[in-house]
Amino acid sequence: MTQQLVRIPATRLAACRRSVEALHELCSFSSAPAGDHLDMDWWPSTLKRVWALTGADGRTLARLRRCFEGAEEVNPAYRDHPETIWEHPVTALEPPQVGEVAEALFAVTPDAVRAVMLSDSGRIETELGKDALALGGDQAGQLAREHTVLRDFYEEAARRRLAIVLWWD
Repeated sequence: MTQQLVRIPATRLAACRRSVEALHELCSFSSAPAGDHLDMDWWPSTLKRVWALTGADGRTLARLRRCFEGAEEVNPAYRDHPETIWEHPVTALEPPQVGEVAEALFAVTPDAVRAVMLSDSGRIETELGKDALALGGDQAGQLAREHTVLRDFYEEAARRRLAIVLWWD
């Protein structure tokens, strides 16, 4: 199971809110260009913990969490679809909310993310979770790169005034 994000026009989001079939088509990767999809794998939980260590203020952290949690469920009827993961509803951010998240992602720099990465494996597991231990290699560099990929994804969505839909697949 990995975190999926897709950039779509607000009109498409409205169609997904009305139609389970439209939402299923979107979550099946068949109704948006591949360049507008982002697979965040297991990075969300580690990034959220790292952002908290950067010293970002509460408002920024709340907006950062929304980049993986969304604001509201797109279509509650989709929970009954046989190919969805019920425990993780499909959520979305409208274009103005996407802009707020993009600003928050720019407020925390890749260097700040890199700087807070711990070197002691015991502290990494305690403060960042087991997923962070599996990173191996240049953990700080990997986290900074994932932050940058996510920041750029949201920045482009904000520039294009797109909504973002999020789900676990």
